[in-house]
Amino acid sequence: MTYNLLTVEPLTLDAVTAALAQCLHVGVQEVDVADEDTDQDLRNWDALVLCEMVSVLGDVSTSLDIYVHESVQPRPTERELASAFARSAGALILFPAEEALPSAYWLATESGLVTRARLYENDDEEPCYTIDRVEAPIDRLPHVTVARIPEVVRELKVVTPLGDVFAAHLHRMYPEDTDTPGTPFWTARSSLIAWEKLVRQMEAAWAPSGWYPADLYMERLSARDKLEQLRNQFPPNVTVLLQNALEPLDDLFADLTVDDTDGLLGKEPLPGKDVASAHGWWWDRRPEPLPW
Repeated sequence: MTYNLLTVEPLTLDAVTAALAQCLHVGVQEVDVADEDTDQDLRNWDALVLCEMVSVLGDVSTSLDIYVHESVQPRPTERELASAFARSAGALILFPAEEALPSAYWLATESGLVTRARLYENDDEEPCYTIDRVEAPIDRLPHVTVARIPEVVRELKVVTPLGDVFAAHLHRMYPEDTDTPGTPFWTARSSLIAWEKLVRQMEAAWAPSGWYPADLYMERLSARDKLEQLRNQFPPNVTVLLQNALEPLDDLFADLTVDDTDGLLGKEPLPGKDVASAHGWWWDRRPEPLPW
């Protein structure tokens, strides 16, 4: 198994070796760490843990590419290793997030905090890294903006079983139209998955981010509107499939929201809300509390 970590503070070979040995519960002699100056002929290529250290520029100091032999058990997740390494080395550690965004990272501190971070890498021949934003204040990064990172929430991988089944049925019956952007079938598939993502994340109390951008919330309510507008454009068999997917999602949305009797959503300057458009009943309910 491989791991990719970045350290904010510069660390010595011995410090990295000791931290990896402690985190992975192996002897120091079973860890081989090398940097740009290490003689490759002197390395222990049979070690259970191999690590390549590369010095980098900017807000991070070192890139660690770590290989752990399958015989090392248990093998931690990247998050677990980063947290344990941060505690052992007394350092700030960044590791890639699950989302496809190249800037999406997590940052682990020696105190046990793990927070979202946005990390940019420039295109220079020798790249320079910039920690652009973190979602929690870090004393050792006083120059970094502390704010939420909305694009990560948009890219979260959310399981959408009802939307996936609907999409599969559509593709079997109308493959070309389903895969062609802009067609009613393509719009229905995309809108249903967007609606299910909202409901599933609401059901999970907005995990893992713990919040939800207002503009994304509006987009996904609008996606539900599109589904309502499309109903009459489909043959009966597709209408039934869509209704079967929508009913449990609509019921769950209703259970997870409250009547917006005080008009709180209407009072807020929410991005993306077109007051001139006709909206369904889902606009008259809201999460409690609001997640943004």
